[in-house]
Amino acid sequence: MQRIAHWINGDEWTGAAGRTAPVHDPATGRQTAEVLLADAGVVDEAVAAAVKAADGWRRASLTQRTRVLFAFRQILDARKEELGAVITAEHGKVLSDAVGEVTRGLEVVEFACGIPHLLKGGHSEGVSTGVDVHSVRQPLGVVAVISPFNFPAMVPLWFVPVAIAAGNAVVLKPSEKDPSAANLMAAWWKEAGLPDGVLTVLHGDKEAVDGLLTHPDVKAVSFVGSTPIARYVYETGTAHGKRVQALGGAKNHMLVLPDADLDLAADAAVNAGFGSAGERCMAISALVAVESVADELVAKIAERMAGLSTGDGRRGCDMGPLVCAQHRDKVAGYVDAGVAEGADLVVDGRDVVPEGDPNGYWLGPTLFDRVTPEMSIYREEIFGPVLSVVRVPGYEEGLRLINDNPYGNGTAIFTNDGGAARRFEYEVEVGMVGINVPIPVPMAYYSFGGWKNSLFGDSHAHGAEGVHFFTRGKVVTTRWLDPSHGGINLGFPTHG
Repeated sequence: MQRIAHWINGDEWTGAAGRTAPVHDPATGRQTAEVLLADAGVVDEAVAAAVKAADGWRRASLTQRTRVLFAFRQILDARKEELGAVITAEHGKVLSDAVGEVTRGLEVVEFACGIPHLLKGGHSEGVSTGVDVHSVRQPLGVVAVISPFNFPAMVPLWFVPVAIAAGNAVVLKPSEKDPSAANLMAAWWKEAGLPDGVLTVLHGDKEAVDGLLTHPDVKAVSFVGSTPIARYVYETGTAHGKRVQALGGAKNHMLVLPDADLDLAADAAVNAGFGSAGERCMAISALVAVESVADELVAKIAERMAGLSTGDGRRGCDMGPLVCAQHRDKVAGYVDAGVAEGADLVVDGRDVVPEGDPNGYWLGPTLFDRVTPEMSIYREEIFGPVLSVVRVPGYEEGLRLINDNPYGNGTAIFTNDGGAARRFEYEVEVGMVGINVPIPVPMAYYSFGGWKNSLFGDSHAHGAEGVHFFTRGKVVTTRWLDPSHGGINLGFPTHG
């Protein structure tokens, strides 16, 4: 049985094993490895190695740092298929989706390669007689990144390259469900020239998370996961004096107006609802259809769903399994609840015949119609291949439904009316908005993050906000031109 170890001080950790957790291939249901779970002692060892490395890395020149970033970028681009295969083997998403995830993460690495420009401060000459002022941005020290199972490469790549480029040392705690991608990327960072200890991979569960949230040498925490855990991470981390950005759950709505291209909208609903088996924080799970076009739209979606293949992601299927048996059973339970609550089950994914091992964690694409806001399949984040159609009389009611939802991660509107689109962009209370784009994930030079219960903290991921999150400002006031002094004056200093 393969054992997946922590990555500390530039190599696999060789200490006592302690607790472990199984790692499975979701397409077969078979255990393929076991991953070590850190206790408090291992957390301390990992953070100590990061602290030791942080000082030297902070002193490295911007030229040295960017050379490492460019080298890592080349390695990641050349080997993205290799990393994609590792993701598919432990997460289950199809290979093309896994490689696409790596490609989106690569965009953040490329953004971080421009860190010298992004770290420039300001300078003001002569703010007072003989006095100049300048500002700088400096790294925090050791920062932690706690990432989810659904994007084992992309989410770490949202944070780690920016934090490292800014001069920090990073302790990455990936999901114990699919941990191998983090170790592989850590080895590639070392190959790119990153000094030992600047990137640590710490595997574990709640014990490891709590250790990072309370450790006095961890200065900031970036987290992506469910809303209850995001709230816990934010409250615990800030209570221990840390800067925290905690991205939570979502219930993303797609509003379809009567003038929309319904073929385009149906394609988008299927792609955004069932890609990666719906295990995306940006997946569309609530399709809000204006009543006058709802019948036609539902029929078009069901027609497209009939052609989807569910199976092993290495076989060229459209959709793979869910990540684990427990999650598959949980999502199937939501389908049961939707039927019991009176929604119209148009396509039943529980009946899927997979192209793969029958022991895999299968649930096919599922479509509900005439869902109401009181139903659990609407209220709760399912995180699976379940698309719920909610019918509304018109734009106003659709907008109100979206704004009344406690989540505010992503949303989309499908329309050919520019005025309606512009109004939606202005009025909707959601952090990321798509206009005829179902999954509006921003480019790396814009920030990624939601509103309301989808984000705890003041900073979104990557972009300029990411650079500011992983640095802190310092303002320096200097006087060199006048060697004399003004004598004793206990009054408040003024400029003049």
